Amino acid sequence: MRLPRVIIFDVNETLSDMAPMAARFADVGAPEHLFPTWFAGVLRDGFALAVAGTARPFAEVGSGVLEALLSDAAIDRQLDDAVDHIMAGFAELEVHPDVVDGVNALAAQGIRMITLSNGSASLAQSLLERAGVRSAFELLLSVEDAGRWKPHADAYCYALEQCGIEPGDAMLVAVHPWDIDGAHRAGLSTAWLDRENRPYPDHFVPADVTAQSLPDVARMLGVRRGEQ
Repeated sequence: MRLPRVIIFDVNETLSDMAPMAARFADVGAPEHLFPTWFAGVLRDGFALAVAGTARPFAEVGSGVLEALLSDAAIDRQLDDAVDHIMAGFAELEVHPDVVDGVNALAAQGIRMITLSNGSASLAQSLLERAGVRSAFELLLSVEDAGRWKPHADAYCYALEQCGIEPGDAMLVAVHPWDIDGAHRAGLSTAWLDRENRPYPDHFVPADVTAQSLPDVARMLGVRRGEQ
């Protein structure tokens, strides 16, 4: 693995702490445990659309999966209002505690940084602005402009084209093994951010770097840079 010129960050759960979204379900009278079920359903449908050769915006897919899921729950308000309340939670999320220090450490090494999200670029922008690190990122990209959700190769190729670099000059940082696998198959190097010390699935290609925090990623890259 050669050192990356550009780091491409996933956004949902990698940069953003999505744990508060569970409380949004409780707000409307639904059980909090529906949150991971919902998010997995959103990814499932987005992936299925990518396999079929198309895509729809994250907000549209998310709302549609929510409507189906909440229709069987004992919610305390109209279905449309419940969906709107939960989806609005994305605009209030904060970054994980390790993100600011990690981003600043990577910026200090002179590494270009961008985001590539299955969600909207505007939500990534507001998230990073609240964290005070928006200026560290060169580009904020969404798969909505690529025409395919990650982990389809087209999504990563779109990001590479926007940066003007070859796959071998880019590294994806993500918490999702499916994202790591997809980026690897598109020719990128990868860093798996394993904040929760979970086993990596054997059916996916392993990451080039595994770290428990973003500052750890920066330290590992810094050591390798010093060895060259």
